[in-house]
Amino acid sequence: MSTLQAIVLGVVQGLTEFLPISSSGHLRVVPALLGWGDPGVAFTAVVQLGTMAAVLIYFRADLWRVGRSWLASLGDPAQRRTLDARMGWYLILGTIPISVAGLLFADQIETDFRNLYLIGAMLIAFGLVMLWVDMASKQQRGIATVDARDSAIVGLAQALALVPGVSRSGATISAGLWRGLDRPAAARYSFLLSVPAVVLSGLFELRHVGGPGGAPTSATVLAVILAFATGYASIAFLLRYLARHTLSAFVAYRLILGAVVISLAATGTIS
Repeated sequence: MSTLQAIVLGVVQGLTEFLPISSSGHLRVVPALLGWGDPGVAFTAVVQLGTMAAVLIYFRADLWRVGRSWLASLGDPAQRRTLDARMGWYLILGTIPISVAGLLFADQIETDFRNLYLIGAMLIAFGLVMLWVDMASKQQRGIATVDARDSAIVGLAQALALVPGVSRSGATISAGLWRGLDRPAAARYSFLLSVPAVVLSGLFELRHVGGPGGAPTSATVLAVILAFATGYASIAFLLRYLARHTLSAFVAYRLILGAVVISLAATGTIS
């Protein structure tokens, strides 16, 4: 991987991780469009640590409060009724599905799920799901109303994002909307829920950095730094955007990109 490739992929990761358009899908499609090799699952997972650092800093006050309250609740049953302590348990509960699915389908994630036809189809199919949910959901609840059932359902939706093209943020925001959360609340909970899963995945794949068949350490570090910078800006943008707009612009983008990917793959232009 060259320096140019690391720069492009780091920026792509940062811009697409939090927008509901699939960062893992873009990290497979963009190199294919530019004639580069597939950066692989390990690089994709590790570079996400940059965007997770952006989440940790952007939501540092929320995460600190939740973590402190959750730890206090372990020794004090009365603390378990507080919103922050419950949120800690909900984030753990919501992370279980993607952790289990990631272990069960590890081989498919590294091979079958990288198929461009599948990615294009998922961009289109889940774009239509997002459109339907955004139009049909009530969106009357704030993040303070999140409960165990919400966390389980949103967690199951997050597991779908193991398939590139689905989009982790798209799946979790859609699940939150379906449960009646308003758009800013669904996005905020989506960001918080991403922390455990992506950090664990990135740390697990760190062993491949610099190894045979993996991206060079210097290129990976550069991509992580750029993913952090652009990811931080992407979080701020999406929270402001969803306070006043629907998901329709992202849906349109997904439909167009999905159709382009399938068409180019079918004609052999990309592979």
